[in-house]
Amino acid sequence: MKYPSFAGAMSAACALAVPAFFSPARAEEDPLTYIIVTGQRDIDTIDIIDGEKEIMSTPDAASLVARAPGAALIDNGSLSGQVQYRGLFGDRILVRVNGQRFSSGGPNLMDPPLHYAPMALIERIELDRGISPVRKGPGLGGGVNAVLKQVSFGDSRDLKPTIDLTAGYRSGDDSYLLGGIAGLSNDRLKFGVIASFEEGDDQQFPGGTIASTSFERLTYGAVAGLQVGNGNITLSYRRQETDPTGNPPFPMDIQYFNTDFLSIAYEGQLSDGLYLELDAGHVAVRHLMDNISLRPVPASPMRFRATFADSDSSTAAVALRIGEPNRHVRIGADVETVDKDVRITNPVNADFFLTSLNNITGSRIGAFVEGRTGFGLVEAEIGIRFDHHQMDAGTPQLGSAVPMGARIVADGFTAADRHWSDDTFDVVARLWGDLGVFTPRLTLAHKTRVANAVERFSWLPTGASGGLADGNIYVGNLGLDHEKAWIAEIGFDYESADFYARPTLFYRRVDNFIQGVPFDDTPGVIDSPVEMIANMNGDATPLRFANVDAELYGLDFDFGWNITGPLHLDGTASYVRGKRRDIDDNLYRIAPPNARMALFWQEENWRAGFELQAFADQNKVSVTNSEQSTNGYLLAGLFGHVTITSNLSLDANIENLFDNNYTQHLAGYNRVSGSDVALGDRISGAGRSAFIRLHWTGL
Repeated sequence: MKYPSFAGAMSAACALAVPAFFSPARAEEDPLTYIIVTGQRDIDTIDIIDGEKEIMSTPDAASLVARAPGAALIDNGSLSGQVQYRGLFGDRILVRVNGQRFSSGGPNLMDPPLHYAPMALIERIELDRGISPVRKGPGLGGGVNAVLKQVSFGDSRDLKPTIDLTAGYRSGDDSYLLGGIAGLSNDRLKFGVIASFEEGDDQQFPGGTIASTSFERLTYGAVAGLQVGNGNITLSYRRQETDPTGNPPFPMDIQYFNTDFLSIAYEGQLSDGLYLELDAGHVAVRHLMDNISLRPVPASPMRFRATFADSDSSTAAVALRIGEPNRHVRIGADVETVDKDVRITNPVNADFFLTSLNNITGSRIGAFVEGRTGFGLVEAEIGIRFDHHQMDAGTPQLGSAVPMGARIVADGFTAADRHWSDDTFDVVARLWGDLGVFTPRLTLAHKTRVANAVERFSWLPTGASGGLADGNIYVGNLGLDHEKAWIAEIGFDYESADFYARPTLFYRRVDNFIQGVPFDDTPGVIDSPVEMIANMNGDATPLRFANVDAELYGLDFDFGWNITGPLHLDGTASYVRGKRRDIDDNLYRIAPPNARMALFWQEENWRAGFELQAFADQNKVSVTNSEQSTNGYLLAGLFGHVTITSNLSLDANIENLFDNNYTQHLAGYNRVSGSDVALGDRISGAGRSAFIRLHWTGL
C-alpha cells in the first residue's frame, strides 16, 4: 500500500481511530495500563520504556526504543539494529547496558550496544529526552540505557526466592525466546542468575524470504549484592554468545560474538547530604564474520573472506553528590580505555591476511561538575564536563599473498603519524517550570564527539563503515577534527486528568560533522592505489571520512486522551530534517516523518487494541551516499493482554495485519545473492506475523 504524502497517511490513520487518549499520570497508578510509547518523565527528563508493557515481537531491543517520540530503528540485521534519535545514530548516541559503556567489537557495528540486551531480560529502557546530562559521559545526542532484570534486596532477614520467566514465539520467522532470572535475597544479601536463548529462521515478507536473516543468541550470567551500612555493593558477570546470524546489508554475516561483561559498583549515603557512587567494568568482545557460511559463496575462492575482530573496553567512574536529590552539586570523574584489532583472512589461503585495524589503543579521561537548583518557579540542571582523548594505531600486518596495491597503501599508512590526541568540553543547561498542569522546557547545550577507530584509522578501503551500510567502500582519515554541536530544544508538557501532550522543537548545528565524501576531486577516475583497490571490489567511487558542516532540526511529540470509561488512545509523531550546510545535499539515512496511534480497550484484567503506523515518503536523500528514496506506507496491527492469574500473564499481537509489501527507509541494502530481495535493493519490511508471549513471576 503506497501513500504519496505524510498528510495522506495521517488522514487515513485518523479516519480509522476514534479520539480517546491515555494520561501518563494514570499509568503510574494502574500497573496494568498499556503504555504504547513511554512511561513517566522524571525530574531529569528521562522517559521509562517498560519492557513488559510493550509487546515487541522482534528480538532486537532497538525496535523497542524506536517507539519513543523522535526515535527510529536502523535495521542492519535481526540482532544488529541501531537506535536513531532525532536524526543521529551510531556512536553519536550514548547507548549503555546496565549503565556500562563499551565499544562494539565489529568494524561495521554488527554488535551495537543493544545487541547485548535480549528482550526476555529487559526490565526497562531509560531514554534521555533530547540530550544526555554531562554526568553520563560524552555523546552528541540523547542517551539510552537498557536496564536488565535483577534480584532486589528483601525487607527481612529471611532469604526468599524470586523467579521471573518469559517465553515467546513469532510466526514471521518461526522464532522463539525463553529467558528470565531466579535468585535469593534478604535485607542484606542478594544473588541471582540470568539466562536467555533465542533462535529464528529467515524473515518472511509478502514477496518471499529475506535470505541471511536467521539468528541465534545465548546469554547467561550472575549478579550478587551486599548491603554495607547505608550503601550497597553489586558485582555482576554476564556472557553472551551470538552464533551464526545474518546481516544482509553487510558484505559478511556474524559467525560469532563471544562477549564477557564484568562490573562492580557501590552507591550509598556517606552522611547527611553526601552520596557516593563508584563503578568499574570490563567488556571483552571476540568476533568472527565471513561471507561463506550463511550466504552463497563467491564464485572465486580468492574472494572468500573471514574477518576476526577483538575489542576490550575498561571503564571506571566516581561521583559525589553534595546536597539533596533536587538541590545539589555533583562532581565526578571517569576513565575509559579501548583496545581493538581487525584481521581480514581468506580461510582457504593461509598466506592471505591483513590487519585493517591493528593494535588500536585509545583512552579518555574526563571530569564534570553538575548542579541542580531552582529560581522561583524555574527549575534548572546545569553541567559542564572536560575530556582528554588519545588514540594510537599500530603498523599493518600483511601476508605474502596480499596484492601490491594494498601494500602501497599500507606503507603510506605506516609512514604517517598514527598518534592522535585532543580535548573536548560539553555544556548542558536544562530549565523547566512546574506550573501545575503545564511544564515549559528549554535546553541549551554544546556537545562533542571524537572520530572512532574506523573513521580515523581504516587505511584499507573496505565496506567497513561503522554500520552505515550504504554499499559504499570507505577509507579513514588521520586528520579528522572532533564534532561540535550547538543544540537548542524548547517544548512543554501538558497533563490533566484525561489528557497529556509533550511536544518538543529542536535544532542541532554541527560543525566538523564526520561523514563520507568523494575520495578525491576526480571521482570515477581511477588514479590512486585506494581507488584501484576499491574498483577491484566493485566500487569505482570510494568515499573517505571527512569533516563537513551539518544541521538537524524538527519536531516530535507524544500525546494521549483518557475518555470516560475503558477506551483510550495513545500516539506519537516525529519529524526530523538533516542536511549539509557546506553543500546542497542531505544527510544520510534520516527517518521520514512518521506517526503511531493505538486505540485500546482497558479492563481490570485484560486489554485489547488496534494500532496504526504511518510513514511518509522520504525524498530528501543523500546524493553523496547514493541513497535511494522510499515511498510512504501504512501498517496496521492488533495487540492484547490478559492477566490469567496473579503470577501469569499472556500477551499477543499481530504485526502488518494486511500483509503489506513495504520498504523501511532506514533498512540497509541487500548484499546477499539468491534472496527474494534483489541485490542492491533496500531490504523489505516484515510481512504479517503473529506473536505470543507468556510471563510468569513466582515464589
